[in-house]
Amino acid sequence: MANQSETGWLKRFVPRGIYGRAALILFLPVVVVTLVVSVMFLQRHFDGVTRQMTASMARELTYVSQQMNMAANSPASLLTGQSIGAPLGLSVYVPAISPRHDRRMFYDFSGRAVIQELRDTVPNIQGIDLATNDKRVAVRMKGRNGAYTIAFDRRRVSASNPHQLLVLMMFTSLLMTGIATIFLRNQLRPIRRLAQAAEEYGKGRMVPYRPSGATEVRSAGTAFLDMRNRLERQNDQRKLMISGISHDLRTPLTRMRLAVSMMSQDAPPDDEDIAAMESDIAEMNRMVDAFLDYTRDEALEDAAEPTHVKEFLSCIVADAARAGRDVELLRVEGDAEGLATFRPDMLRRAIDNLIGNAARYGTKVQVDAALGPRSLRIGIEDDGPGIAQESHEMVMRPFTRLDTARSRNGGQGAGAGLGLAIAADVARGHGGQLRLGRGSRLGGLRAEIVIPR
Repeated sequence: MANQSETGWLKRFVPRGIYGRAALILFLPVVVVTLVVSVMFLQRHFDGVTRQMTASMARELTYVSQQMNMAANSPASLLTGQSIGAPLGLSVYVPAISPRHDRRMFYDFSGRAVIQELRDTVPNIQGIDLATNDKRVAVRMKGRNGAYTIAFDRRRVSASNPHQLLVLMMFTSLLMTGIATIFLRNQLRPIRRLAQAAEEYGKGRMVPYRPSGATEVRSAGTAFLDMRNRLERQNDQRKLMISGISHDLRTPLTRMRLAVSMMSQDAPPDDEDIAAMESDIAEMNRMVDAFLDYTRDEALEDAAEPTHVKEFLSCIVADAARAGRDVELLRVEGDAEGLATFRPDMLRRAIDNLIGNAARYGTKVQVDAALGPRSLRIGIEDDGPGIAQESHEMVMRPFTRLDTARSRNGGQGAGAGLGLAIAADVARGHGGQLRLGRGSRLGGLRAEIVIPR
């Protein structure tokens, strides 16, 4: 609680949007570095360099001053100063033409260092004028023959054009800030598009969206599309289930209604009519159980757990054999004693459905598996007629039956056209897929569930 109260005030000054926060993270160091470099440059340039140049100039002023003080009178002092100062670039005026106090412009930062250095080094200074002419320095000095002024070019004690580096630094900073802004906008645009697509989908509207941007943003976008597609597929399957229930239950209900209407109130129904209605009721129970299994598979959220693949498959095959099906486990390639992480109940239901379909349309079923470094593949093959390749995608849709005349007997969800749909959804729920093809050993249909290990 203390940490929250201490940092709460800071959150009020931090931008709320991701663009503002990213800009703050990106631009704040640039501004700080620019300020630090500018301050250090000013300190170095306007103070250090100026003092070095002024110290050199102070020695010349001291020499001229000493020579002028040795003159007998004021005209001789002027002549001496001009003869010595001219080669050194110094102008000497007698009597003094500069004021008795120091003068400089308020923005003249280097002038402060010039005045201080000259006063510390050159004796008998009465005043230093840097304001009358900002391009010249006039030093009023007290001599033995009276006051005089020595003037020289300001560039001899101040670096020329000190603002150029600052201007260049500011221009470079603005240029890099502009480039960073463009780059930042390009990086944040995919995040905004993802947020907009998620917000629109939350309102029931689907907008076109394609993952783009950095790797992390692409991963988030791909996960969003997978989630959206899964939700849409579940909605479509829910609609199909409702229509499938109404369609598939109508036939036995119609038969039962017809049988009831043909019964005589005077004579009790015979055993054949009762057996037919019981068969219809049993058929309806099987369909309802299949529908419930399918919806339960969609909603099941059991946690995945490491499982011994060979023991898992052996148990499934043994249960199917006890149920009277001719099924055998051939081999488990790779690490036979290895583990794979999946939801056992869901995967068992999918394999049971595939074995049930294989036993229904064939006489012999074989199961094999392969444990790879990253994936688990489980194959179920039969000796039945198989399924044409162009129908593979269609048969994995719920409530789809290629032969509507087949009887609905045995198998979980088989008569309702849900066996392959359940297996496909289980594979997708594990991040894998269900693949159909022609078996190489028995010649019938081969169904493979491939999931990450």
